[in-house]
Amino acid sequence: MELVFFKPAGWEEWGLDHEPLIPEGMPVLVDNDLRFEDGPESPRPLVAVNQWLRELPSSGCPEPGSWRVYARAVRDWAVFLNDHGTGLFDHRSQLKSALSSYAVHRGSGPLDVRLAATTWNQHVSVLALFYRWAVAEGHAQAEPFTYRQATLFFADQVASRPVNQAVRRVPKPHVTIKYLEDDFTELFVRGLHGRGPDGEDERFRGRELARNGAVGRAALDTGLRSQEFTFYLAVELPPLPAKPTTLPIPFPVPSGIAKGRKFRTSWIPYTTLANLHQYRELDRALAADGSGWHPPERWGPPLLVTEADQWGGRINGRRLSWQELRPSERRRLVAPDGGSMLLAVKSDGGPFTAWPTVFSRTADRIRERFEPRFPHIHPHRLRHTFSMATLARLVGGYYQQAAQLVKDTDASAGLALYLAKADPLMVLRDLLGHSSVLTTEKYLRRLDMTRIYRDAYDRAGRDYGLVGDAAAEREARGEFDEEDEDLW
Repeated sequence: MELVFFKPAGWEEWGLDHEPLIPEGMPVLVDNDLRFEDGPESPRPLVAVNQWLRELPSSGCPEPGSWRVYARAVRDWAVFLNDHGTGLFDHRSQLKSALSSYAVHRGSGPLDVRLAATTWNQHVSVLALFYRWAVAEGHAQAEPFTYRQATLFFADQVASRPVNQAVRRVPKPHVTIKYLEDDFTELFVRGLHGRGPDGEDERFRGRELARNGAVGRAALDTGLRSQEFTFYLAVELPPLPAKPTTLPIPFPVPSGIAKGRKFRTSWIPYTTLANLHQYRELDRALAADGSGWHPPERWGPPLLVTEADQWGGRINGRRLSWQELRPSERRRLVAPDGGSMLLAVKSDGGPFTAWPTVFSRTADRIRERFEPRFPHIHPHRLRHTFSMATLARLVGGYYQQAAQLVKDTDASAGLALYLAKADPLMVLRDLLGHSSVLTTEKYLRRLDMTRIYRDAYDRAGRDYGLVGDAAAEREARGEFDEEDEDLW
């Protein structure tokens, strides 16, 4: 079974009257014989799978990256069923038996097919979505999964939801999803600049260190996702204030590169934004200005830009806003002075997108030369780090001011008003681009949010003489959680 990705280029030569209603980049599953039916009235199950995939953009899944994940999960399942003589829409009893064998195959089969528990659970979720759709559309009689009812408690609300019995148990989320503490954060940023813990590293001769350090620091300080900082345009940088300021500066995240295509505004420290401007005006200009770079043909035709400003420019002669440009379009933009329009460029002026490799190699170098405990770094770990650092700052101020209100006025009404107007979770929700504060809370619980609140509460209480050294008392009683932070 083959998995291909649809491209509409050249459809006029396919003998069709109209362009196919299939989005560019949409996964398409094809049997090895390149046929979709065994006769005029005998469509194969893959026809239904491809229909389901085409409906994903209008069913709450607009991101092409997610389409690929969904398609690969269904393809692997369909191949396994076919190899064992079972149809994709077979009877429930057959599908349940196949699911049991598939779980064993993926859990303890050959190394090249094994899935970690979290990945297996993702595949189960995708297959459950597919079979629910197939049953509703009349393609399948039943799905192979069994469910139990789980009761959920939140504040004074009680709800129940079905839990798929095929999912595997995984460690507590905050054990597996990590962030960098302040000392490791600074070590990582220095590593991106090619320096060691003391600020110097004469043995390392890396390339594009100004770019790596400036963009890496910005990712840590803004919480942008990998796609967002990778495809940010140089002209989209907010202007640098005339004078340094201790207040963070609004940092717009265009909807075209944001998850779910939702525009939001993060913030960035003055020094971090100044470093980005310095990189853009010096190192980046040396690489891009006058560059003869053009996008390769496989990306599509180049998009030539003139009259560019922070908000838009003329693209092939037509005035357009940067806001709605998708990553695949942004990487084809050619600047008026030559080179890519992306903020991060290579030495030849072309777009640079290999951030996972840069972060991974930097972490490996730090671990090898300076700090054996240093963790593996992937782009989303920087977002986790931003979340925890920002929450710590918000909560620190939150409880400091709350404690001062209690001590100075002893007015519960004033404290209640403050708590209602300055909830750190609401601020962080907007910075991260979550649709609900409940999403933010669940996300933070994976990062040990309670530690942030506990530490801030204890610190504020000690500073204002409201409580004793509660942290020391808890430590003496052995009530700290058992997570070993040194194992990162």
